[in-house]
Amino acid sequence: MNKEKAILVLSDGTVFEGKSFGAEGETVAEVVFNTSMTGYQEILTDSSYKGQIVAMTYPQIGNYGVNSEDVESRGVNVEGFIVKEYLDCPSNWRSSMSLGRYLVENRIVGIEGIDTRALTRHLRDNGVQMGIISTEDMDPHSLLEKVRKHPGISSLDLVSAVTTRESFKWKEPLWKWETDKSEVSNKKTELSIVVYDFGIKSNILRHLVETGFNVTVLPARTPAEEVMDMADGVLLSNGPGDPEAVSYALDNVKKFFGKKPVLGICLGHQVLGLALGGKTYKLKFGHHGGNHPVMDVSTGKVEITAQNHNYCVDLKSLNGKVILTHKNLYDGTEEGMRHKDLPIMSVQYHPEAGPGPNDSAYIFKVFRKMIEEFS
Repeated sequence: MNKEKAILVLSDGTVFEGKSFGAEGETVAEVVFNTSMTGYQEILTDSSYKGQIVAMTYPQIGNYGVNSEDVESRGVNVEGFIVKEYLDCPSNWRSSMSLGRYLVENRIVGIEGIDTRALTRHLRDNGVQMGIISTEDMDPHSLLEKVRKHPGISSLDLVSAVTTRESFKWKEPLWKWETDKSEVSNKKTELSIVVYDFGIKSNILRHLVETGFNVTVLPARTPAEEVMDMADGVLLSNGPGDPEAVSYALDNVKKFFGKKPVLGICLGHQVLGLALGGKTYKLKFGHHGGNHPVMDVSTGKVEITAQNHNYCVDLKSLNGKVILTHKNLYDGTEEGMRHKDLPIMSVQYHPEAGPGPNDSAYIFKVFRKMIEEFS
């Protein structure tokens, strides 16, 4: 593997020097940290990370390599990858190649050997910011100038870069030990659902099949009128960037209100908040990881959740239209809502995990029950 020098420069002038372990080149993006201990391949292929460089807080990354199955989209979506210690000798029976080789083949710049604790604390204290990783230009002043010229990602429609170009059917259920993952679930599938792909994770689709849905995935700009009669329910998926940048989705989503039950996940939750007339705001350093405690307000039960978002819905701005269903116990932010009158529900976290705990998988069954009651 290439062990040439690499450098990370943040937009506030902070510099970290390390070594390259991915593709050669430069990448400019928003830098965030992820607290998951495992699941780096799922993180790399999560479309919600489009436009971002991800730093892993767990110190050793790469020890089990990568394989052809643990992917959450059609390809790698992070703009760059940061680790403390990269392990280039993977040991796992499912491994097909090393993480470093995987980054090279997907043209992703990676840097290792920096103090990721210091980087994480810096982002936590000062907030997420733009950064640049380079294996070519070793002049911090030059790199700082480049990163400060970048307009940032808030104004970018990143969804258009990751959404499917054509609609398609999904039939693969959740993977189980010693079963064929291509085997269609035996559960009844008398209910159909259309999924608006804002950057959909495959594990959401697997959970929908497992819950008993016929699943059709649609491009993000598909007119509501074209699919109104196709399904019993609508799911608005996760995805990257600022929800205000996908303004075309708002008017489209409104057309389903009162006509079809709607479930929003992550970016889909934020899109729902805006479509209902509310506002969103950006978190200081976001929620990224697989260990976030969220409380179900109605029961007091605490779920450990997987999360990946930088924005949050301000439920107060919805003027009593919805009720708070879930709350983050780290910072008290809103993590779920349900409309008081219409069949609309959403969660800010990721009930499908991938990677992460399965505490919240029940959300898909709750939505199915909402559809059945609406019908």
